[in-house]
Amino acid sequence: MSRLSTGFVRANGYANKVRKVLFALTRGKVVPENVVRASAQLNQYLFDKLQELSVKKEDVVRISIGFSIKSGEIEWNYDSLQIEVYKKEEEEKLAEAMEEVEESERALEAIINELSNLSEKLKELSEEVSQIVETLKREHTSLKLEFEK
Repeated sequence: MSRLSTGFVRANGYANKVRKVLFALTRGKVVPENVVRASAQLNQYLFDKLQELSVKKEDVVRISIGFSIKSGEIEWNYDSLQIEVYKKEEEEKLAEAMEEVEESERALEAIINELSNLSEKLKELSEEVSQIVETLKREHTSLKLEFEK
């Protein structure tokens, strides 16, 4: 059994894509008139299915279906039909969500940079405090030594 797959296509262009792909898959195996007839048959079936799924013309679909060639005729295996639908509204919502994620990532990156800078400053201050403590220890030890004399 062969399989027709349209790839991603806008819903308003699925019929042309089905016909072109079917011609390519059956070249030399089926006469063109039968290819046109079979693609028209499938496209009518798909039209009804897309209507049931409330697919709009600007949505993106990917259609695949199995078929066999018997006596020069194309027979569709409608049970193998797969229709993937990607709604335009969902794409817009996904784009908005991705923008929010990217914005959050940028904000997080800015906070991380700020914390990193503060960490560096604290490290420098810590080193200064350590130096002061060491200086005080030496002076205190030196005073102690002088006092003991």
